[in-house]
Amino acid sequence: MPKMKTKSGAKKRFKVTASGRVKAGQAGKRHGMIKRSTKFIRDARGTTTLCAADEKIVKKYMPYAR
Repeated sequence: MPKMKTKSGAKKRFKVTASGRVKAGQAGKRHGMIKRSTKFIRDARGTTTLCAADEKIVKKYMPYAR
């Protein structure tokens, strides 16, 4: 059987943790920081784990990242 291809955009944006959750960067921090509250900017640092519904979609894109 031929190998399945990983979506190249997904492998650049997501990582799968050891427990199987999907890590992603926080959204909403590319531009427009001047109008955002300091609390929003502080809370949006680092990475976050995706919800279960989004996880299912991303895992389809990355068949070998388990």
